[in-house]
Amino acid sequence: MKTNPVYKRECMVSARSFKLALVLLIFNGILALVALLNMYSALAQVRLTAEVQYTGFLDLYMFVAALEFLMLILIMPAVTAGSISGERERQTLDLMLTTCMTPVDIVLGKLEAALGTMFLMVVSSLPVLAMVFVYGGIFFSDLALLLCCFFAAAVFMGSIGLCCSVLFKRTTAATVAAYAVTAVLTAGTYGINFLVTYINQMRIGEYLASAESGGVSGASGELLYVLLLNPIATFAQVLGRLAATNQSWVQVGSWFGNQKEGLVITHWMGISMGIQMVLAALFVFCAVRAVEQRRS
Repeated sequence: MKTNPVYKRECMVSARSFKLALVLLIFNGILALVALLNMYSALAQVRLTAEVQYTGFLDLYMFVAALEFLMLILIMPAVTAGSISGERERQTLDLMLTTCMTPVDIVLGKLEAALGTMFLMVVSSLPVLAMVFVYGGIFFSDLALLLCCFFAAAVFMGSIGLCCSVLFKRTTAATVAAYAVTAVLTAGTYGINFLVTYINQMRIGEYLASAESGGVSGASGELLYVLLLNPIATFAQVLGRLAATNQSWVQVGSWFGNQKEGLVITHWMGISMGIQMVLAALFVFCAVRAVEQRRS
């Protein structure tokens, strides 16, 4: 099987870097410290009350998973935003294009290298997540679904940064653009749903005051489906499967008012991950075409 030369080179550089080992040590050290403190707190409570609160271990799992996901969302755009633009600034991109490597090899190699680094950090933290299996409440299917959500979000965010890296000549501009797109997809989609819901609820209050409520709804309506592009909304529902006490996390239709149940609402996680992967493929395709135009 032929190995992508760009991916092979990036892996060799990362493997020889002391910075990667230091980042892994600090990150996993913080996670392990938080986990041990949480377990110590739970045991101390058992000594005082003689009751075991299994929700504390579930909170530990959710906290570690949320921390990893936040790291993924924040780091992936920055890592990939400087992949192609950095080569352009070092004046090595034109040299790479004169070799036998195709633009597809260059773009996919950069994306695979970034995904490999993030995958290494996620896998190295699995022992901390596996501590919860000792006490139960978490199944392997939950862990597999979490890893699928991590993979989809990493590919989606990485493709955005990679596309911006090709479209902008400077790494700084590419990074700013990548984070701007990320902010629109995360905070922007949430904010527009919240704003529309708030406006509709205010209108309902005015109609009720005048005894003419009519058919006005306090929900965000069709704008709810914009959250299919939001990786955080997908991750929230993945964690919501474990939070049985918070049904609003599980039922997507109740996030911004009561929505009608349908195919999209019922299969939200699968559909949202599929849409994000399709968009990631489109971003990668645009990056490849832009590199091909530079080659010609």
